[in-house]
Amino acid sequence: MTTPVCTGASRALAAPAGHRRYASFSSYVQARGPVLLRAARLLTANPSDAEDLLQTALTKTYVAWERIEDHRALDGYVRRALVNTRTSQWRKRKVDEYACEEVPERETAPSPDPAEQQSLHDAMWRAVLRLPDRQRSMVVLRYYEDLSEAQTAEILGVSVGTVKSAVSRALGKLREDPELATVR
Repeated sequence: MTTPVCTGASRALAAPAGHRRYASFSSYVQARGPVLLRAARLLTANPSDAEDLLQTALTKTYVAWERIEDHRALDGYVRRALVNTRTSQWRKRKVDEYACEEVPERETAPSPDPAEQQSLHDAMWRAVLRLPDRQRSMVVLRYYEDLSEAQTAEILGVSVGTVKSAVSRALGKLREDPELATVR
């Protein structure tokens, strides 16, 4: 016994006119949906807004499906619905900016004190210099020279795992350094 592959099409032929209209509209949307979505994306900046815009335009098209005489021009009809819907949305948007006579001043964060920055920099270097040679080398290459773990391992002739564990131990020592307690 063979099973029909497309039972929806055979039911659509036997269904009332409203269901046939739905079937033809559904097949149109399935065939042309990706192309129409690209057109909607050109009209909006947000992909989610483009999907909403397309859905609204397709709803308008479905309502007018019986009145559209030339179904070969459906793409043009839907594109016009996309543009008209987007224009209506644009006109209805809420304006959050209002003209005023005085320009408001921007709030700026206070700049850090250069003396405090230099003091922190010096304290960090003293703490790094107290690390064992191997750990200090790895911390300098990883964080001051901005090299990857693999690059650091290659330069020092050790494995990547060695770099990871040594850097981890070095950072732990730096966290526990009493001179850097004020930074935390």
